[in-house]
Amino acid sequence: MKPKQPALRERTRRAVQREIGEAALALFVERGYEATTIDDIAAAVGMSQRSVFRYFATKEEIVVGKLDLAADQMLDTLRTRPPGEPVWVSLRRLFDILDEPGQQHIAEPIHRVVLETPALHAAYLQKLQQIQDAVVDALRQRAAAAGRPYAVDDPTPRALTAAAFGCLVAAQHSWLASGATSPLGDAVDRAMATLTPRA
Repeated sequence: MKPKQPALRERTRRAVQREIGEAALALFVERGYEATTIDDIAAAVGMSQRSVFRYFATKEEIVVGKLDLAADQMLDTLRTRPPGEPVWVSLRRLFDILDEPGQQHIAEPIHRVVLETPALHAAYLQKLQQIQDAVVDALRQRAAAAGRPYAVDDPTPRALTAAAFGCLVAAQHSWLASGATSPLGDAVDRAMATLTPRA
C-alpha cells in the first residue's frame, strides 16, 4: 500500500518551513549561528518574527526540525524493507534519505553548522534519540509480525539501533573532516562496516 500523501495544507506548511530553513541556513553559514537572530531570518523571507515562530518554536528547531520529516521517511523505509532482511542492513538503508543525489552542496553546510554549534548539536542528538526510540518500536513490531518477537528484556533492537545511529554520527564527522568531497553514504558504509553484529 502506498504511503498516504500529506494534505495540501500540510504540504504548504512544509514548503514555507523549507523556505525559512534555507534562508536561515544561508545566514548561519554567512554570519554564524549565534550572530543570526530570528529577526534576521524573518527579514530574509519577508515575514514578521511572529510568523516565523508559527512555523518553528525556537531557532534551533529551524535547523533540526527537518529531522521530523526525516524520521517519518526513515520509518516508512524500515516498514517497506524485506521482512527477512538482516536488521543491520535495514538500518543502513534508513540513512539513504540523508544522502540525496545533487544535494551535497546543501548537506555539507547543514552538517557543519549542526555539528560545530553546541546548542544545535545538543538539539540534534536529542532528535536522533527520539528517532531511535521510534525505530526500536518498529523493529519490535516487525519481529513480532514475522513470528519471532523480541523478549521484553532483549537489548538487541535497541543495541543495534544505537550502534547504527552512532555510526551515522561518526560518519558525519568523518565526512566533514574529509572535505565532504565524496557522498555521505560512503562514509556511512565505512563506519557501519567497522561493526559486525551477530546474526
